[in-house]
Amino acid sequence: MNANETIFALALASNLNPEQHFQVAYQTILSWGEVQFSHIYQIPCRDGVGADYWNSACLLKSSKTKSQLEIALKQLETASGRIRPSHQISLDVDLIAWGNSLEKMQFNPKKMPLAVDVKIPLSELWNHSTLHVAGSHFPKVDVHSDVQSNAHIQTNIQVVE
Repeated sequence: MNANETIFALALASNLNPEQHFQVAYQTILSWGEVQFSHIYQIPCRDGVGADYWNSACLLKSSKTKSQLEIALKQLETASGRIRPSHQISLDVDLIAWGNSLEKMQFNPKKMPLAVDVKIPLSELWNHSTLHVAGSHFPKVDVHSDVQSNAHIQTNIQVVE
């Protein structure tokens, strides 16, 4: 890994036109560096108010600084039409952790303790004790994506039980 690159662990969520917002988010994040995305899970709203969410995570290796990434994430949310506060979330993208290697990641104290809807997708990509969730099962959203092509992401959506 380049000395100027950082690994960022991101959590993504949407419960308002999630297919549209995830497509834009994935395309944008792909433009920032090398990315590995988790499956997308359909998980009920934490407080029981509002539609189920699509939740996913990614590991991004980028030359962006932490500050640059945080600004870019807020711009991405704003561009999606994100309104605060609301139970209809067009796009929420949170910086969960960062570091020079997965063994030396620093968790974002503002996001601790991590919610189940963050832990489940992120644990696919990163084996860490903080991400362990016992006995939970949520359906995956079957998205057939051409994410290797930076031109666009084609999707065929269905919920897989």
